[in-house]
Amino acid sequence: MNVRFLIIGSGLSGLAAAIRYARFSPDVLLVEKHSRIGGLNSYFYRNGTLIETGLHAVTNFAEPKNKKAPLNQLFRQLKLNRKQIHIHEQIASEVCFTNRESILFSNNFEILHDQIILKFPHAAPGFDNLVSAINAYDPFYLRGFISAKAFLLHYLQDSLLVDMIMCPLMFYGSSIENDMDLGQFVIMFRSIFQEGMFRPHGTIKDFLDLLRHHYEQFGGRILMQSRVTKILHKNRKVSAVELETGEVIQCDRLLSTIGYQETMQLLGRETTDESVNRLGFIESIFQLPISCRHRLPVDRTIIFYNTTDHFLYQRPQSFVDFNSGVICFPSNFQGIEPQNYFEIRSTHLADFFSWKALQSDRDAYLAKKAQAARRSTETIAEIIGNFSDNIVYEDTFTPLTVERFTAKKEGAIYGHPQKFKDGKIGYDNLFLAGTDQGYLGIIGSMLSGVSMVNQHILPAL
Repeated sequence: MNVRFLIIGSGLSGLAAAIRYARFSPDVLLVEKHSRIGGLNSYFYRNGTLIETGLHAVTNFAEPKNKKAPLNQLFRQLKLNRKQIHIHEQIASEVCFTNRESILFSNNFEILHDQIILKFPHAAPGFDNLVSAINAYDPFYLRGFISAKAFLLHYLQDSLLVDMIMCPLMFYGSSIENDMDLGQFVIMFRSIFQEGMFRPHGTIKDFLDLLRHHYEQFGGRILMQSRVTKILHKNRKVSAVELETGEVIQCDRLLSTIGYQETMQLLGRETTDESVNRLGFIESIFQLPISCRHRLPVDRTIIFYNTTDHFLYQRPQSFVDFNSGVICFPSNFQGIEPQNYFEIRSTHLADFFSWKALQSDRDAYLAKKAQAARRSTETIAEIIGNFSDNIVYEDTFTPLTVERFTAKKEGAIYGHPQKFKDGKIGYDNLFLAGTDQGYLGIIGSMLSGVSMVNQHILPAL
């Protein structure tokens, strides 16, 4: 087989890249090793119920009239009609540093601004100057690492407020311990605070089905359950990929969405850097009957919390760090009708290697998962109230789960700390998109695929 453009990975960046190219030429092939598309944002079934993975909320909300907003730019680039995707905005979210302070935010930026004035009045002028600096900053200009934490401290002069602002942005996109690259910070600040969060109507399956159908309508093709084992190349030029079956697919251009080190491994140039700490997470899903929903927060979509004097965003020394995390209520979005059951999702930092040590002892691994889920319910109950007696179904995903189903090295959902903003990794016709290219969030990931096609692939048509 020979194709002009081949994409490895059918996550959201791969799907968006494929749709963008297919608009101009149907000679594009998506290659996916699993039986379902979506990558980190997918789904599975338990007891006949669809359970989503990855999707808490979508960032970058924008009103339809805001033509320059990333969300609306994405729709135009993919030739999607926004009316096809009914949008539910968040109700309100909270950053809660227990026994210290909490701040609310929503899709109305003035709410966060008023919270700063009310709770950190001494920092309010600095916050206004910070926002002006963020608005003027170009996060896509190629430059070296600049500390976002130092940048915020310069303007705010308050370490607590700095941590509270960075906490949601870190949990939603930072691959670096205890800091963020300033460009990444600016992207996430705009995405979460200035634009806001939403979720599409229906399930992630509905959204993925829409994207796949749209792609196939343009004539694009997809190979499922087809794992790429090798990228064939000579000097600086890629010629083909080899599948696990031994089949070789020739291609003129190649886009990899599976990560930098993962791609280098396929090239036979595996890199190792023992000094790099990749950040893993553990997520638990708790399903409860709708009858007990009134006893839990109905006016919060997401709660980002920290229980210690100093917020630490780093690889834990043991299995899980329960001192901070994310509590999400996927049904707490405007206009979502109550169902028979609702979910609470908890996310915490986790150490891949502690979980890896239990891999060969399944009973010990499952026992540790159950213990982690119990500890998570106890921890977040201190913030939202007790709910453990009402759980009708639960499941927990460790960094091992993530690595197994997404091939993300060490289960690090935000990839390698080093990002390749221009998508170039040393080859004339091979480029990187997705997490390690540097765009963040669901909309960011999709724009990553689109931008790499626009910059490197379409000009060769």
